[in-house]
Amino acid sequence: MHGDTRRSVEKRLNRIEGQVRGLSKMIAEDRYCIDVITQIAAVQAALRKVEEEVLKDHVAHCVEAAIASGDADEQRRKVAELMEVFGRSGR
Repeated sequence: MHGDTRRSVEKRLNRIEGQVRGLSKMIAEDRYCIDVITQIAAVQAALRKVEEEVLKDHVAHCVEAAIASGDADEQRRKVAELMEVFGRSGR
């Protein structure tokens, strides 16, 4: 992963970690269900942003390198990886 992306993703993940700890505290405090669900949605959205950032970095470096290499097998592997990831995520 590219240096700038790594730092950005690490910051985002640290924030998400705090959000998840907050969720756990909300459950322990028996907070209102809708408030908990709202925070769960916020965590999910934050994780999607991290996923998007990592994916952009992957395409910009790994996939681009495979395309530039001219190696058809490597290009197919990179496309297959992306298709597998999209298949698992339901996108």
